[in-house]
Amino acid sequence: MGQIDVYGVGNALVDIEYDVEDDFFPAHGVRRGVMTLVSHERQLEIIAALRSRGAMRKMMGGGSVANSLYAISNLGGRACFSCKVADDEAGNFYLDELDRHGVATRGEFHALATGRCLIMVSADAERTMCTCLGASEFLSPQDLDFELAKAAKYVYLEGYLASADSSRAAAVELRSFAAANRVRTALTFSDASLLEFHPEQMREMLGDGVDLLFCNEQEALLWTGAPNLAEACAALRRVAQRFAVTRGAKGAMLFDGEHFAELDALAVDAVDSTGAGDAFAGGFLHALTAGRSFVAAGELASRAAAAVVARYGPRLPATAYRELLKE
Repeated sequence: MGQIDVYGVGNALVDIEYDVEDDFFPAHGVRRGVMTLVSHERQLEIIAALRSRGAMRKMMGGGSVANSLYAISNLGGRACFSCKVADDEAGNFYLDELDRHGVATRGEFHALATGRCLIMVSADAERTMCTCLGASEFLSPQDLDFELAKAAKYVYLEGYLASADSSRAAAVELRSFAAANRVRTALTFSDASLLEFHPEQMREMLGDGVDLLFCNEQEALLWTGAPNLAEACAALRRVAQRFAVTRGAKGAMLFDGEHFAELDALAVDAVDSTGAGDAFAGGFLHALTAGRSFVAAGELASRAAAAVVARYGPRLPATAYRELLKE
C-alpha cells in the first residue's frame, strides 16, 4: 500500500441515533452526557423505551478513530483502520461504508455480533451514549498490521480501547511498536467516563507518553486533577509532547511543543455534538500530515468540528470536506 498518513485502531461501532428529552435519562437510569458501556440486553431495553417515544433518527457507521479516519480520507489523506466486526449485516454495512470513502480496513471477523453505539441527542445538542462493544471487545494484537503501522506518518489510538483487556493490549503493543520504529503516536482520551472509571488502564495505554494528545477541557481537568486549564496544560506536558484541548464554544488551546496558542470558536448553530472531537482530530491529523503548521492544523480542525455539530451525525458528506479545504 506504500506510505499512509494515519494508521488507526479503534472500536468499530454502528451508531443508532435518537432525539431525547431530558426527563428520559432519570426515568430510565441513563447517565446524561457521557458514554456508558452496557450489555446487549440493556441496550435493547433502552432502545425499546426510545421507540415508544419516537422514531430512530438514523443509523450510520461510527467509532471515534473510524470517524477521524473517514474525515482524513475525504480531506485527501490516506488512512487505514484495524478493527473487529462480525460477518453480519451491521458489520458488512460498516466495512462497505469505510471502503466507499477510501479507508482501508484490517482485522478478522468475530462470531459475536458487531458492536453498536446508541446515541441520544438532547435539545442542547449534548450527546449521551450507551455502547455495547460486541465484536470490538475482542480486537487483539493479531488484528494489527505492523507493516502498515511502520509505513504511517502517525499511529492513532482511541481512549475507548482502555475499557477492554484485549483491545487495550492491542493499543499498548501498537504504541510500543510505533515508538520503537520512530512513528509518531497520537491518542484521544475519547470520553471523560474512561478517565473516571479506567484511569490505570489509560495510563497503561499512554505508557511513556505520546507525540500528540487530543482531549476536551473536562477531560484535561479530570486527568490532571488541576483546578484550572492553565495548570492542566502544564501537567499534560508530562504525557504528551504536543496536544490540543478543545473547549466547545470557548475554542481550543494548542501546544506545539514550545508555544501555546488559543483558537477562537467558530460561530455555529449546534444541533448535535456527536463526533465533534473526532472531526477535530481528523482535520488536525490531515493538516499535519499534509505539512501544515500546528496552528493551521487547529484552524482546519475547528472548521471540521463546527461543520459536524451543525448537522446530525458524526460524519459529513464527502463534498462537505472538500468545501472545508477551500475555506
